Amino acid sequence: MSATATIEKPETKQAVSELDQLKRFTKVVADTGDFATLKEYAPQDATTNPSLILKAAQMPTYKSIVEKAIADNRKSGATGEALLVQIMDDLLVLFGIEILKVVPGRVSTETDADLSFDAQGLVAKAHRFIELYKQQGIGRERVLIKIASSWEGIRAAEVLQREGINCNMTLLFALPQAVACAEAKAKLISPFVGRILDWYKAKAGKDFPPAEDPGVLSVKEIYSYYKKFGHETEIMGASFRSKGEILELAGCDLLTISPQLLGELKNGSGTVARKLEPAVAKESKIQKLPLDEKKFRWLLNEDAMATEKLAEGIRVFNADAGKLKQYVAQRL
Repeated sequence: MSATATIEKPETKQAVSELDQLKRFTKVVADTGDFATLKEYAPQDATTNPSLILKAAQMPTYKSIVEKAIADNRKSGATGEALLVQIMDDLLVLFGIEILKVVPGRVSTETDADLSFDAQGLVAKAHRFIELYKQQGIGRERVLIKIASSWEGIRAAEVLQREGINCNMTLLFALPQAVACAEAKAKLISPFVGRILDWYKAKAGKDFPPAEDPGVLSVKEIYSYYKKFGHETEIMGASFRSKGEILELAGCDLLTISPQLLGELKNGSGTVARKLEPAVAKESKIQKLPLDEKKFRWLLNEDAMATEKLAEGIRVFNADAGKLKQYVAQRL
């Protein structure tokens, strides 16, 4: 060795976070209306709902967005309830536009919860959102219209999908809802993992480990069904209560995750193993479920958890939309 030779120190490998490992085989979506969070965790897409927009709208950082929605719609000449409805629609879209400046993919914008049993009303609201986005130069390919997975909501999605308007079917708690959404060719479904767990915890009076979590098992069943029968509808696990639930669904098409759990994943350095594989799912022994409206309503009625959580979810989103409307009205 020459006198001038140097001995190189071995490089120290930096641990890859659980979040980055998860992103290798699952599209990560941020469940928030807070743009700062989006920048921090670099998700592909983002989802919003009335509860998240209500929370964001009350933050001083986003006061200007609320003021813009009010100012722009005052010029329309509308008054009273009509003005409030216009402002609410505009506000949801303005938040969506800001989100799309941060995420490279899509944003989900939620329809009014009180339209959940009105197929025509849902189609009209979706057209309104798409037009508002278009006016701001945003193409429909970057927008998912969120609709509750009621029978009427699924029928609205069927119409919209034929028009090239993609839908995110939310408040989904059971296989019959998932099958009906897939047969309507909905772009995406959002099974609510944590809310399913909440119901079973309350009934059983005990907690469940992630591998036995009823919400996790529900998504695994839907995943197996879709892959076995060739449905192209994307599955996006949602409403998580713990990091363990998320890791049990590693490999799902998409997972929408709250800021708190994104933080836990980013700070975690454990090994993330893929739990859901299309090839394995295709070999599952799950049976095909024939559905029409009568069968759908009967099976949903027989599932107390799905019936109760769907109804509760619609009520909660409607209540938060009402609070958001009140917040806006106070500023008019």
